[in-house]
Amino acid sequence: MNKDAGCIFCRIISGEATSFSLYEDSLSFAIMDINPFNHGHALVLSKRHAANLHDADAESVAAVAVTAKKIAAAVQDAVQPDGINIVQANGRGAAQSVLHYHVHVLPRRLGDHAEMNWSLSPGDPDSIARLAADIRARL
Repeated sequence: MNKDAGCIFCRIISGEATSFSLYEDSLSFAIMDINPFNHGHALVLSKRHAANLHDADAESVAAVAVTAKKIAAAVQDAVQPDGINIVQANGRGAAQSVLHYHVHVLPRRLGDHAEMNWSLSPGDPDSIARLAADIRARL
């Protein structure tokens, strides 16, 4: 697996730094978040170092998603939250604090005031259609 010696998640995966580990397979590693937003907050890390989703290979992205599903089911059983968010941030503007591809398994409680929720307000259909066409052209 490729590794970045200065990356705390790479150090956790290699055993050089401690963690509260939950699960491991050949491509992913799950741990408890030591700065939890809510009780049961976990992280699923790619074993291959990549700064974010854009840099991660498809195999790692798939493995992290499968592991996140397993961890979310276990957290649901253990913590009984009102809901669970699977959150993945890319870059400082999205509040990514560790530049290593990972997802958060974030148990939610009604009224917990997580700032990621937004109110629904209709967008301009013509603008949305133009942007959809632009994005499709780039696929």
